[in-house]
Amino acid sequence: MADADAATNPSFGRLILWPSLITLAVTLLRLTGELRHWSEKWFSTETGGTTPHGVSWIIGITWLAAPLGVYFAVRLSKAGHGPASHRRALALAALGLCMVVGFRTLISLFTLSFPSILIPLWLFMAIAGAIQYFAWPALFKSLLLYGLAARIPVTVVMFLAMRGTWGTHYDYVGMPARFDMPLVPKFLWLAFFPQLVFWVAFTIVAGSVCGVLTTALVRVKPVGPRIDVG
Repeated sequence: MADADAATNPSFGRLILWPSLITLAVTLLRLTGELRHWSEKWFSTETGGTTPHGVSWIIGITWLAAPLGVYFAVRLSKAGHGPASHRRALALAALGLCMVVGFRTLISLFTLSFPSILIPLWLFMAIAGAIQYFAWPALFKSLLLYGLAARIPVTVVMFLAMRGTWGTHYDYVGMPARFDMPLVPKFLWLAFFPQLVFWVAFTIVAGSVCGVLTTALVRVKPVGPRIDVG
């Protein structure tokens, strides 16, 4: 019975361990660079990494969802935990991508003011991420756990940065006056829910699109019988 369980339940913890540690290292490197005022080209304190050179996003974790989605998808496929249907997986991944790309248009339909307007945005992104479960459950779980492992440390850093006014992009330095709030609501509106809902959902969608597309094109075959991953 234990062998049967191991065959059908991938070890997601082992699968995401090294990607999560690498992501944590990138987060700490970015924080250190901003606190020590290293080159603005690579360690901009502007939210979103916007600089005249436009490359500070490289030392960040958002883009890691794409290559790690491919990594997870290939590992899962080789372990015999691929999608039931690549066609359905591609369709749902494409739907999720369209939702991510089109969320600004949807949000424009709402008349809510800031920060209440963030609520439908989070809900919309959460749905885009959640539907990926029906495309490829094992990949969804991997990306969900990785997304949480990546974003929880960022959430902690943002709380400390907001509390201590560190002057980094983690505490929204230089942002408009509407971002000026007491610590608790500012943390909840601008850090806790965005990181653990919006960005985790984004990680799931981006990773799913890249992972599903790669395995659909390459058609990675299981290596041996269905086994535990990691």
